[in-house]
Amino acid sequence: MVAIPELSSDVRDALAAGRPVVALESTILSHGLPRPGNLEAARSFEALLTEAGVVAATIAIIDGMPKAGLTSYELERIALDESVIKVSSRDLALAMAAKRTAGTTVAATSVLAARAGIRVFATGGLGGVHRGYAESLDESADLTVLARTPVTVVSAGVKSILDIPATLERLETLGVVVAGFRTSRFPAFYLTDSGHDLDWRLDSPAEIAAVMAARDLLGDRSALLIANPLPADKQLDPALHDRVLGEALTAAATAGVRGKAVTPFVLDHMQRATAGRSVAVNLDVARGNIALAAEIAIAWSDLGT
Repeated sequence: MVAIPELSSDVRDALAAGRPVVALESTILSHGLPRPGNLEAARSFEALLTEAGVVAATIAIIDGMPKAGLTSYELERIALDESVIKVSSRDLALAMAAKRTAGTTVAATSVLAARAGIRVFATGGLGGVHRGYAESLDESADLTVLARTPVTVVSAGVKSILDIPATLERLETLGVVVAGFRTSRFPAFYLTDSGHDLDWRLDSPAEIAAVMAARDLLGDRSALLIANPLPADKQLDPALHDRVLGEALTAAATAGVRGKAVTPFVLDHMQRATAGRSVAVNLDVARGNIALAAEIAIAWSDLGT
């Protein structure tokens, strides 16, 4: 029987030996960052983990096969091939049967990481409840997947283009634990502070690993979400952010953009209106989350559970 996902030899050996592994999503490469700089970013993300003594498990679908740990050629393909699609958890079987090559979202990556036995996953930002939910009923699959997937996700919160209070309420309803890393405030991706409080704060990777172990003892099957804010001096200027976001939302409404098309429309507008500054912040977010995920994976490995 074929193992799903297929593990690279490095990932397989590390998991078998109890050494630290961190999963990375691939839609940031296929759809989130502009080409060709996305390939350089992909390599730098994996290098951050390697330098920390952690095995990188970038997750994607290659010709219908879900994989955890990509070859150099496969990484190039995800980053540079414009025919690569984006898949969420619901699309996995369809992409497999059609033998497509795809970047995996937070939801899809979480599912595949959990199946592989990888406990720590670094991403940029989660999907969430969209503005105007009452009219569109638009909510990311990330939230419901995390409600049933035992993985520790390091994220800089959610983008401020979403309805952050509603997203936090939804995560609570779904039983997804959210804890701030050295903060009691929920971050908003580009911004250090969304203005919303968190009930729990954890101040070290060892504390996070201890919570993971306690959740295992309880049999919890939902995700542990670690909210890791950007340092204030690396965030997008709040005044610029608020102005550009307002302009982007107005432009989307004027153009009649609705539903899942709103997010890519607004992000593209922000990239152009900030002269690429939003992309630089996106990279800082990803690197900060990967660095923290590496420390958590090491602390988890040290527990020997």
